[in-house]
Amino acid sequence: MTIEEAASPAGNARRPPVPKALHHLAGSLAKGPWAVSLMQPEAGWSWVSLRALVLEPGQSASFGTGNQEVLVLPLAGSCKVTCDGEEHDLHGRPNVFAGVTDFAYVPCAATVTVASALGGRFAVPGAMAQQRLPFRYRAAPQTPVELRGAGNCSRRVVNYCMATTFEADHLIVCEVITPGGNWSSYPPHKHDEERPGEARLEEIYYFEVGKGPSGEPGFAYQRIYGTPGRPIDLLVEVHDRDLVLVPHGYHGPSMAAPGYDLYYLNAMAGPGARAWLVSDDPAHAWVRESWERQHIDPRLTEPGARDLGGEM
Repeated sequence: MTIEEAASPAGNARRPPVPKALHHLAGSLAKGPWAVSLMQPEAGWSWVSLRALVLEPGQSASFGTGNQEVLVLPLAGSCKVTCDGEEHDLHGRPNVFAGVTDFAYVPCAATVTVASALGGRFAVPGAMAQQRLPFRYRAAPQTPVELRGAGNCSRRVVNYCMATTFEADHLIVCEVITPGGNWSSYPPHKHDEERPGEARLEEIYYFEVGKGPSGEPGFAYQRIYGTPGRPIDLLVEVHDRDLVLVPHGYHGPSMAAPGYDLYYLNAMAGPGARAWLVSDDPAHAWVRESWERQHIDPRLTEPGARDLGGEM
């Protein structure tokens, strides 16, 4: 399979769609050169969007950002991004498990061209913007990486476009690597109210799932549940290149099946001040304290750890 191949993985056909369009199967949101095209109206909300551009070797694509700011963030492959009379070369990466990537920030009210000599797949998360910031490049070593959790809740978080790591108007973007058998997005947390310690943010999870030793397709699970005043209930099996939408409610855990490493890209935005402020489910918040008595999963900390720059 080439890096630009965007076909739905085997096994998707047997999975029924989830009500309320919170779970989108791989390939179900494809449109033209976009392997994923989920804009705000299709999502049923107002702030955050996600597209994934697929380019064959030597191809390019141009598009306008309109009233949104976006990132061009390589999932697999490299590219050149041109905007406002400037251009930046993105070195990218072979795949999402091969380490941190560089990226480009593209402002609203702009036309951008993405060209790839060797082909690839490029995530384009976006958010409604109220001010126009400059077109910018961020090299991979400049992006902060943190190890979060401990034991079988260990995961690696790459903070590409958080309020504390990169300037944007409303867009928030990070990615998470969860080794097989571990849980992430845990304890369950929510960000659907404007109140002290919590911000209102819409959120998209875009998943990629590692394969078995002979290419067996992997899988994972995602949980979302609500409060008495705002019910929502979702527990789905996710496969490679699926999407899950979080309009409100507690979300987590994201569960990587044993033997299959899990990647997800989180795109978030909301109407308030740009901040990732969350409230843990009080019933499970105690889990954080238990991490003090556990070690971080050695798959994330050993020299040459596969998801800190090597292959995963």
